Amino acid sequence: EEDLLNDVCREVVERWSDSQVVDAKEEKEDEVQAIASMMEKQARIVVKPKEVSQEEKQRKAALLAQYANVTDEEEYPFPTQGSGLCGTTAPAPALFRNTNVEDVLNARKLERELLRDEFQKKKEQDKLQREKDKLAKQERKEKEKKRTQKGERKR
Repeated sequence: EEDLLNDVCREVVERWSDSQVVDAKEEKEDEVQAIASMMEKQARIVVKPKEVSQEEKQRKAALLAQYANVTDEEEYPFPTQGSGLCGTTAPAPALFRNTNVEDVLNARKLERELLRDEFQKKKEQDKLQREKDKLAKQERKEKEKKRTQKGERKR
């Protein structure tokens, strides 16, 4: 009976291990299938190129030309040496005016004016304060003088 029991146990273990191998193979096949289906879906996705109208192309070319050239000659200290499109010396027509430099200069100018005004106000206040201090000092001297005169009279 022990031999029979050992044979039964061995058979149970063998069948169990066989079923494990089959399950593992099925899981691997499922994973491979899932990966393959994902790759197929990604392959189907095609990015459509954006259609750009002729007007947008011209606008973009004009902007690039404007940035390629120095447009505001009076604002920039360095001279332009015929740096137009395709070797031309005529500047490209500007779609808008670059006001960055003007804005910065105006902001600095405004800041200087504000500082100048503050300094002037402070200067006037200091002058008034000095005059007040001078008058107060003079009044104290006069009071002291009067007090000393009263004291001398009493003696």
